Amino acid sequence: MQKKETKLFTEFPPVSTEEWMQKIKADLKGADFEKKLVWRTQEGFNVRPFYREEDLEQLMYLDVLPGDFPFVRGNSKKDNEWLIRQDIKVTDIEEAGKKASGLQNKGVTSIGFIFENEALITKENIAALLSGIDLGSTEINFTAPGNYSKLTDAILSVPDSEKLYGSFGFDPLGTLAVTGKGCYSIEEGFDFAKELIEKTKQPTGFKTISINAKHFGNAGSTIVQELGFSLSMGNEYIAQLTDRDVDVDDVAKNIKFNFSVGPNYFMEIAKLRAARLLWAAIVEQYSPKDKASAKMHIHCETAEWNKTIYDPYVNMLRTQTEAMSAVLGGTQSLAVLPFDIFFKEPDEFSERIARNQQLLLKEESYFDKVEDIAAGSYYIENLTDSIAAEAWKLFKEIEGIGGYLKALKEGFIQKLVKTSADNRRKAAATRREKMLGTNEYPNLTEQIVDKIEKVRCYDLKADDAVIEPIQLFRGAEEYEKLRLATERADKQPVVFMLTYGNLAMRLARSQFSGNFFGCAGYKIIDNIGFKTIEEGVEAAKKAGADIVVLCSSDDEYTEAAPRALELLNGEAILVVAGAPANMDELKAKGVEHLIHIRSNVLETLQMFNDRLTQRHGDTELFYEN
Repeated sequence: MQKKETKLFTEFPPVSTEEWMQKIKADLKGADFEKKLVWRTQEGFNVRPFYREEDLEQLMYLDVLPGDFPFVRGNSKKDNEWLIRQDIKVTDIEEAGKKASGLQNKGVTSIGFIFENEALITKENIAALLSGIDLGSTEINFTAPGNYSKLTDAILSVPDSEKLYGSFGFDPLGTLAVTGKGCYSIEEGFDFAKELIEKTKQPTGFKTISINAKHFGNAGSTIVQELGFSLSMGNEYIAQLTDRDVDVDDVAKNIKFNFSVGPNYFMEIAKLRAARLLWAAIVEQYSPKDKASAKMHIHCETAEWNKTIYDPYVNMLRTQTEAMSAVLGGTQSLAVLPFDIFFKEPDEFSERIARNQQLLLKEESYFDKVEDIAAGSYYIENLTDSIAAEAWKLFKEIEGIGGYLKALKEGFIQKLVKTSADNRRKAAATRREKMLGTNEYPNLTEQIVDKIEKVRCYDLKADDAVIEPIQLFRGAEEYEKLRLATERADKQPVVFMLTYGNLAMRLARSQFSGNFFGCAGYKIIDNIGFKTIEEGVEAAKKAGADIVVLCSSDDEYTEAAPRALELLNGEAILVVAGAPANMDELKAKGVEHLIHIRSNVLETLQMFNDRLTQRHGDTELFYEN
């Protein structure tokens, strides 16, 4: 007997977009829909509050299956399998080899070896490093100084090297962007790239060129910029190497893109889908013999820009959503950075947590069972299209200048990154971009000075740079330096809340002010309320207050603020919480400091820190390059 299919919800009539809009406008009660509900992104396009099936009509790739050109829906037809990667800094060959061998039993399927000392790269050392690894089941990735020729020779001499698959971190264009100068001329870099491709044709699973798009994300660029710049870098490599008589199929198949994945959850999913779509279009223009050459091979790493050293366990929450974005976007490998890597060498606990974050997505959430999980989402499909359109526009602009290398030498790319980075710095300083535990809701009892080995920061510019490099940084750095200076000061500044008058206003403003000054690590003394200004000032003096914050209503400030200023008589700094209409009048009476939601929190706290703290030692000692 044939099973009868039942259509659900047929009793509900369909609702048109026009009807939805009428309802929304009615609920807005005259407010402008575009201004109230349409979001203007940093990437330069608008996002609406809802999307419907009709919004997908202009998208041309929806009938494409996963694994089919242009690969927007992923490179595979069967599942969403990705490799779990962990990087190892190689300072001792035996120790690094032992650690790598053990990782295979902990869920790791991709290992990255990072060499900083070229002297360690010998045939004997590489053979020892790889001896305990099953080369047929574990991806191996190398990052090293120099031109990689020595490393390539060492790898190819390893027994069973034909089983090896993985990648090099060889990226002369990326090195030039972050240092201003490579280890050799850029022309030599392209020649080395050709040499590496020819040497590593066997094993065929080894990719020799990395495009470190992550540098742009970690320099504060937008998602569109990270994508547009990286596509232009990829095109530059293809153009330069095909001009050197390397087959386009060989070039394209030897390129791996390394993206950062930030906190903008749905945008990051869409970014990876748009990246594959656009890369396929670029490679297609070179007429490859094999359409599979147009597949973009993607490795993702959780972003550094939004990570903090204060309240560091929050970094786990940040990396978890970022890992989900990468996986749902179809990355082929992923490295989750340990939560404590920004102020110390990760330990076994933090590395295990980072691995398990991915294992949970596989073993308990089944993210690896379905290809292109985001497919059909009206919202994500439209984000994919919008990001692709803006990134393609930027790509064409760079090509109009003469390509990535010329645009970099002329400072075009640096200018765009700096503009975006400055906007994000300002957003962090004013708390429009929130970093929990650092510029919002700080843990007032937290002390981290004794836990710090070295704070991870970035100043990679070469002394003899030939171009202006992009500057890698974390958004929390300036707040952290401020708070570290407070921790190391001879005396912790004391902020006293002089709560007075209107109950609701004084409580709201004291909470706001405690959060505000807590970002600098000051001691906060809150109060229920005082009957008179005189009583509050007396209590503040007894508490040894350095700053007294008057928390009341706007109307009450007219008399209360000048009176508090008079009674304090310079023994403490008076701050008024809020932005009352008579602000100019108060300033004319000597009330100099007011804090409110439009304040630049960072600049305000830096000013107070300079006035209040006697630094014990140099905060810069914590930071490494």
